[in-house]
Amino acid sequence: MALTDRAAFLALHRPGDPLLLPNAWDAGSARILAALGFAALATTSSGFAATLGRADGAVTRDEALAHAAVLAAAVDVPVSADLENGFGDSPDDVARTVADARGTGVAGCSIEDHTGRDDDPIYDRTLAVERIAAAAEASGDVVLTARAENHLHGRDDLADTIARLQAYQEAGADVLYAPGLRDAGQVATLCREVDRPVNVLLVPGGPDPAALAEAGVARISVGGAFAWNALSGLIDAARELQAGSTAFLDRTAPARELMPRAFQR
Repeated sequence: MALTDRAAFLALHRPGDPLLLPNAWDAGSARILAALGFAALATTSSGFAATLGRADGAVTRDEALAHAAVLAAAVDVPVSADLENGFGDSPDDVARTVADARGTGVAGCSIEDHTGRDDDPIYDRTLAVERIAAAAEASGDVVLTARAENHLHGRDDLADTIARLQAYQEAGADVLYAPGLRDAGQVATLCREVDRPVNVLLVPGGPDPAALAEAGVARISVGGAFAWNALSGLIDAARELQAGSTAFLDRTAPARELMPRAFQR
């Protein structure tokens, strides 16, 4: 059972010495990551959707909650659930999702301000703040991460991102997150302008963990990148087989060595 103590999970968020929070996509990957010594894990909406043969954003609310429960039960470290935008536009929708997440055994959850609509991708700030306030009220002992999605949707406005995260902080968020930031200077500015732990997503060409630590980041996650690495390995192995090669057999040793320990309960 995953730990659900708010103080214990929050204590892992240390500015300058960030928590490495890898994103698992199923129970097996969660157990492997826990066996490797990670102190906490997160789910990934895109990685989980891929296990169902779907694109990111095509998972239902009930599926996401059931998935969170499976991962929380699979490991003995805290798990934070990616709950996308709360699976509804209204504050009441978000509050219901977060309240139900409390029953899954997760230690944390995240709510984003992405609408899911290409023509209007980010919620109006007033509504976005109301949604986070409703999530915070419903969160109980679950650590709430509020996400400002500007930089994933073509809105590279750092001032607006900071203003949103400051408002989400005041609305009750425990951790703040602006995925898509690629500049260490911008990350450092964000960390200085808020009073909550900041999570940063590792992105190609962006700052590495050491640079993010120097910028004051308290948590680092990978999103779907580990799932994509696993799927890329599958694609490479399949193409080798199609070409008549068995080179992929030589790359199974790390999993064969770790899985007996990771899967022993």
